[in-house]
Amino acid sequence: MTVTSAPPGIPSPARLEKWLSQAIADEPVELTDIQLIAGGRSNLTYRLAVRMPAQAPGGALPAQAPSGALPAQAPSGAGPGGDRFLVLRRPPLGHVLPTAHDMSREFRVLSGLAGTRVPVARPVAFCDDAEVIGAPFYLMEHVPGVVLRSRQDTAVLTEPQAAELSERLADMLAAIHGVDVEAVGLGGLGRGAGYLTRQLSRWQRQWELSKTREVPGYDDLVTRLTATLPPEGETTLVHGDFRLDNVLVTLAPQPRITAVVDWEMATLGDPLADLGLTMVYWTDPGEEGWLEPALGAAAPGPGLRTDATTSPGFMTRAEFAAGYAQRTGRDISRLGYYVAFGYFKLAVVLEGIHARYLQHQTVGEGFEQEGLAVPTLVARAHQVLDADAR
Repeated sequence: MTVTSAPPGIPSPARLEKWLSQAIADEPVELTDIQLIAGGRSNLTYRLAVRMPAQAPGGALPAQAPSGALPAQAPSGAGPGGDRFLVLRRPPLGHVLPTAHDMSREFRVLSGLAGTRVPVARPVAFCDDAEVIGAPFYLMEHVPGVVLRSRQDTAVLTEPQAAELSERLADMLAAIHGVDVEAVGLGGLGRGAGYLTRQLSRWQRQWELSKTREVPGYDDLVTRLTATLPPEGETTLVHGDFRLDNVLVTLAPQPRITAVVDWEMATLGDPLADLGLTMVYWTDPGEEGWLEPALGAAAPGPGLRTDATTSPGFMTRAEFAAGYAQRTGRDISRLGYYVAFGYFKLAVVLEGIHARYLQHQTVGEGFEQEGLAVPTLVARAHQVLDADAR
């Protein structure tokens, strides 16, 4: 083993290397590097460089893989000196809420979607033995691509590229909602019917378990969301956090989505909830600074980049929603409710991250800013509901 340091969340690279040897090669491998991948507000993601034996076979499905998983795939992405790149995902440190951060669930979703129209990193192996790194985790193939999180990132795009990427994102959201869940083994991923009612209850419980202070307007927001629930709609696979920076993209010769990532909240439910949350992050030109009053002089934190789609060439929020409706034939007349619900959900998520930050259990920089946005998100949800009622 040539790894000389253990990043947060990987307490013993030696134990991980031993597990890797058993799970992906059936003979010793060498763990040569571990890098915490920047970004993300929840599960921790690492890139591993693994030196494989000269005649290493393809990975074998680990004994603890969840039911319905595909056979594990050989890792991809060769690095210097014959290293292979893999990606490891594990839950966050500390303050893990009930039902959240289920690694076997993410692994199951990736296994089901591998080979479909929805590109994902192929799953490699799953481990439910917390003795290896302190929590369950899974491995997946490393996929080439960049993450576009801010206007600074998207400034490199030409206007035609930004327009093309907008179209590909709308295609991808429609494709996710068009997956035949029974055919890919995901029919039991969630209960489907009653999704919004369950989501309201779930996120209220998460709030009560996470909250660090009283936030003006929160109780009224829950009352309004409960009183104006849309009628029961269609049930599809939902990603749960679909947005520009949850896809990996290659830009040349034209923008292409190489993988949709961060499936930890995937389930079966109302597809318009996905669209509504996408609209929370989809900012129109002129709205770039809507979070600045909450953050003051602080720069946006890891999860608060909301200006990426303001670069020239991107669709407007309304154009994206209309494009999705055209692709799917779905009625989006009540989209305002789903957008407000998206602000509510994001406020609860950020309050949980704020709680972890106060407990010194976040990994990376900028997490002191996440809690500052919560009151603004609650207020924004009220504004959307006000506009929807007119």
